[in-house]
Amino acid sequence: MVMKSFLFLLIFIFFFFLSSAFGAHRLTPNASSLLAGIEIPNHPSFNGVSPSSDCDYTTPEKSKTLRTPGGADSDDFDQSKPSVKLHLKHRSAGQPPVAAKDSLVNSAVSDLTRIQTLHKRILEKKHRKTMNRPKKTDVSHVGKLKPAEAEPPTAAEETYAGKLMGTLKSGVTLGSGEYFMDVFIGTPPKHYSLILDTGSDLNWIQCTPCYDCFEQTGPHYDPNQSSSYRNISCNDRRCSLVTSPDPPRPCKPESESQSCPYFYWYGDSSNTTGDFATETFTVNLTTNVDGVKQHHQEVKVENVMFGCGHWNRGLFHGAAGLLGLGRGPLSFASQLQSLYGHSFSYCLVDRDSNSSVSSKLIFGEDKDLLKQPDLNFTALIGGKEAPVDVFYYVHIKSVIVAGETLDIPENTWNLSSDGFGGTIIDSGTTLSYFADPAYNIIKKSFMEKVKRFPLVNDFPVLEPCYNVSGIPDYKNDLPSFGILFNDGAVWNFPVENYFIKLEPEEVVCLAVLGTPRSALSIIGNYQQQNFHIMYDTKKSRLGFAPTKCADV
Repeated sequence: MVMKSFLFLLIFIFFFFLSSAFGAHRLTPNASSLLAGIEIPNHPSFNGVSPSSDCDYTTPEKSKTLRTPGGADSDDFDQSKPSVKLHLKHRSAGQPPVAAKDSLVNSAVSDLTRIQTLHKRILEKKHRKTMNRPKKTDVSHVGKLKPAEAEPPTAAEETYAGKLMGTLKSGVTLGSGEYFMDVFIGTPPKHYSLILDTGSDLNWIQCTPCYDCFEQTGPHYDPNQSSSYRNISCNDRRCSLVTSPDPPRPCKPESESQSCPYFYWYGDSSNTTGDFATETFTVNLTTNVDGVKQHHQEVKVENVMFGCGHWNRGLFHGAAGLLGLGRGPLSFASQLQSLYGHSFSYCLVDRDSNSSVSSKLIFGEDKDLLKQPDLNFTALIGGKEAPVDVFYYVHIKSVIVAGETLDIPENTWNLSSDGFGGTIIDSGTTLSYFADPAYNIIKKSFMEKVKRFPLVNDFPVLEPCYNVSGIPDYKNDLPSFGILFNDGAVWNFPVENYFIKLEPEEVVCLAVLGTPRSALSIIGNYQQQNFHIMYDTKKSRLGFAPTKCADV
């Protein structure tokens, strides 16, 4: 009983903060009032780490090196370039299990904070100066795609045919709803686990000296131990891509040694501050000929822009940092566009699958996915014209429950020019969230159509919940659910993607929550399980195909 009371109190507090933030917008015309509660650190120094520019960089034998020519704005992409595939482990073996109910509460609380933050970020983006992007002529610091050893072959890009092998795991055993990707950073490369996030564009990692850091699994990244680490100067045009701390630190004219400080926030208590820099990220490449594995080698991607965080706070559940896959120029996906093009995809296995089963992340055009007969596309809207060009916006028209298109006012889904409303697809949010009144109409429809199972009111996070004890075929009696997009595309989901079963209670709950009408609607990673999701920014479209992701 005490535990239930605590859960109710915890959820009430977060809903109170969420509603307070959006309520402030409705009551005051000054949107900047929403930012008043954000704690911005006042750090004495942002130069705690010096660049190791006097060190030599040597490439290990049997490795290849890729550089990011032209940075995020480069169009130097050959469509014949191969895709690369990363294997994403759903969770690490040997971790003590976290109860499904506890994991659900942690995820829901984290989601609520995240939604409030995403909305605040939109307002901040609209009301601060537009940052200048570096021009193509300003990227002489990076080289062309070539091998690290000997002279590059005539068709350098053809030598990288193969699949990129890495690991990604679900954070469910850590009480988190995010997916984690294993990356290797620095020279020599060292292993770190980063949260995969399509709702952010900055890659960052906790760095020594760590003045104020959250607990993570494994040691912090030490730039002094990497010969490929380079600070970005505060005079470098790339420095304008990041938000500086407030108040900003003056940059001395013509200074090459003064680093570029950055500040990035995710919630009232979640943020990262440190030095903006470049580093080498290492992945494993398995080349194939006619589908037969040939050999295994390392591939290094040089000059990846990232944040070296010395002050970091937040609910990151053991991760070392974050790997951004958003639309912004700083994301890992954007920085790899010059190598693998303007599309990437992933296929997330369900969170409760065996720990040996891996999810996949693929950079470049996946020909196998494009051949799938069930592949469907809907348009990505906004882009650079959107209030925040980091997010992947889609335009929902309505929701379909048990074959019935619900009568939801279409303006519920509209994305306004001032940054309110709209729907994003986000790998960093666990559940799905729909703006009122859509959520209330959806919930009411399910409650009217589910007759066989008794309602359960013991779970404060989700509703409705039903007792399905002793009924192995309960899925057959739950209504179907799908999303109808404005361009006519329909995304139908299997029952396990919109109902969560909690064991050992044998209770299923609708994995959908509501947000204030002015807030974002979000399609979270729980609904994305066992779908191959494709982000194609060149053709401005989102692809989705039902797939048994363990077999990809």
